[in-house]
Amino acid sequence: MKKIVASAFGVLLTVAGAVWTLQGLGYLKGSSMTGSSFWAVAGPIVAALGVSLLYVTWRGQPKR
Repeated sequence: MKKIVASAFGVLLTVAGAVWTLQGLGYLKGSSMTGSSFWAVAGPIVAALGVSLLYVTWRGQPKR
């Protein structure tokens, strides 16, 4: 169950980070976030955290 919750949260962070990046860069219109450099920087950081969480969740158990 923990793996499913962590995976869902990782996917959510990755997608949110990608959307924030696109809004910050001005590719997605219709928001106060559009064209803001803060979101263009914060988005990739959040997306990287999401990808990292997915990697840690799915990398498997270390062999002994």
